[in-house]
Amino acid sequence: MYHDDTFLDVEDFDEDIRRRKELIEQAKQVAAAEDQSTVNRDLLRLKRQWKAISYRDSAYENELNEEFEAILDTLYGKRNEGFAGNKEIKEDLIAQAKQLSESENFQAATKQMNDLMEQWRTVGTSGKQSDDELWDAFNETRKHFFERKRAYWAQLQERFAHAKEVKEGLIQQAKTYVDSSDWQKTSNALQKLMNEWKAVGSAGREEEDRLWQEFNEYRQAFYTRRNAYYETLHEEQKEKYEQKKALVAQAVEVLEQAVFTKEQTETMKQLGVQWKQIGSCGKTHEDEIWNEFRGVMDRYFAALKEHNEQRHLQWRERLMQMKNRKAELIQDQKRQIKRMEHEIIGLLGERAIADMEDRIEDKEAFIAELEAEIEELEIKLSEDGKKRTPSEPSKPDATEQADVAQNQNESEEMVENETEDGDTSVNEEPIEA
Repeated sequence: MYHDDTFLDVEDFDEDIRRRKELIEQAKQVAAAEDQSTVNRDLLRLKRQWKAISYRDSAYENELNEEFEAILDTLYGKRNEGFAGNKEIKEDLIAQAKQLSESENFQAATKQMNDLMEQWRTVGTSGKQSDDELWDAFNETRKHFFERKRAYWAQLQERFAHAKEVKEGLIQQAKTYVDSSDWQKTSNALQKLMNEWKAVGSAGREEEDRLWQEFNEYRQAFYTRRNAYYETLHEEQKEKYEQKKALVAQAVEVLEQAVFTKEQTETMKQLGVQWKQIGSCGKTHEDEIWNEFRGVMDRYFAALKEHNEQRHLQWRERLMQMKNRKAELIQDQKRQIKRMEHEIIGLLGERAIADMEDRIEDKEAFIAELEAEIEELEIKLSEDGKKRTPSEPSKPDATEQADVAQNQNESEEMVENETEDGDTSVNEEPIEA
C-alpha cells in the first residue's frame, strides 16, 4: 500500500513539473506578443494555472518558480511601460478633444472628434483605474462639444427659417419690378434687394437653391429688358452724336468763311435750333461735342460782334459827318441870308426886293429843315449811346446770339439808308445885282 502511494505521488510530481514547464513556455510566448490586451489576459490565466499546481517545496520546483516569476516580472515591466505610454497617448487625445470642443467650425470639428474616438479605441489600456479616469475626462469633453453642436444646430435652423421668410418677401418685391421701365430707379431698388438678400444669410441647403433661382429669374427678367432698352438707346445716341458732329462741321465751315451776312447768321441760328431738336447723345460724348460746338459758335459770334462794332463805328462816323455837313450848310445858309439882307437895302425895284425876300425865306425854310434833320441825327446818336451802356447781361446761347446780331444789323442798315436819303447838298446861290 505504501509502495503504491509513493509511486502515485512521484507520478503526480512529474506531471506537475511538466505542467509548470509548459506554463513557462507559454509565458515566454506571451512575452513575445505585442497586443497589450492579449498580454494582460494571458498573464492572469497563467498565474491562475500556476497557482493551481500542487507545490511540494522541492529544489527543482523552486528553480522553476523563479524562472516563471522572472518571466512574469519581465511581462509586468513591459505592461507597465505600455500603461505609461498608453496613458500619455490618451492624455494627448484628451488635450486635442478639449481644443476641438470650443471650435465654431462644427462640421470640420465633428470629423476630427470622431477621428479622435477611433484613435482612442486603438490605444491599449493604461490600467483599469487610469482607464476609467481618462475615459471620463475624454467622454465629458466630447459631450461638451456635441451639446454645443446641438445648440448651434438649433440656432442655425432658426436662422434658416428666418432667412427663408425674409427671402420669400424679397422675391415678392422683385416680382413687382419685372415690367418696370423706370430703369435707373428700379436698378437701384433691385440692387438694394440684392444687398438685403446677401445680408440675411443662407436659408439652408434644402431651400437656398430654390429661393435663389426664383429671385434671380425676376431680376434677370428686368435686366434683360433694361439691357435691350439701353442697347437701343446707345445706338440712337451714337446716331445723334454723328448728327451733332455734322452740325459742328457746318458751323466750322461758316466760321472759316468769315462772311457776316444775315444769311450766314441765320444759318448759325438754325444750327443751334437743330442742335436742340436732336437731343442728347449720351453723357459719354455730350459734354465733349457741346463744348466743341459752343466753341465754334462763340468764335463766330465774337467775330460777328467785332465786325458789327466796326460797322457801327463807321455808321456813327457817317452820322457825325452828315450832322457836321448839315451844320456847315446851316452856317453857310445863314451867311448867305446875312449877305442877302445886307444887299436888299441897295435894291431899287419892288420886284427885286420881293424876289430877294422869297429867296431869304427859302433859305430859312431850308435851315429849319436841316436843323430838324440834325435833331433827328442827334436823337439817333443819343439813343444808340444808351443802348451801348446797359447793365451786364447773362451770356446768351447760340440762338439768342444770332437773334441779337440779326436785329442789330437790320437796325443799323435801316438808319444808314434813312440818313443817306436825307443827305442833301445845297449850292450857294449867286447874288443878283
